[in-house]
Amino acid sequence: MTDTHAPENADASTCPHCGMAFPTETIRDLHIGRSHRDAMRDGERDAYEEAYHEDADDLRLFQYKALGALVLVYFFFLITYAVAA
Repeated sequence: MTDTHAPENADASTCPHCGMAFPTETIRDLHIGRSHRDAMRDGERDAYEEAYHEDADDLRLFQYKALGALVLVYFFFLITYAVAA
């Protein structure tokens, strides 16, 4: 369940369309783009696109880190098995 309590800077991170509060402006921008696509203004559309690309970049970095960790774990067990056998 998402925490919707208004933070200290409620004006900056509150959705102007539905009044829902978010912990960061980036999450608010993503919400506006996904939930209020038809009512978005040009500035909100630009903010959504920027937040979307930033989020996609963060996700891609996480995927690379997770893949690297899996490769390291695989080779650790492979070497451990080769030494023990």
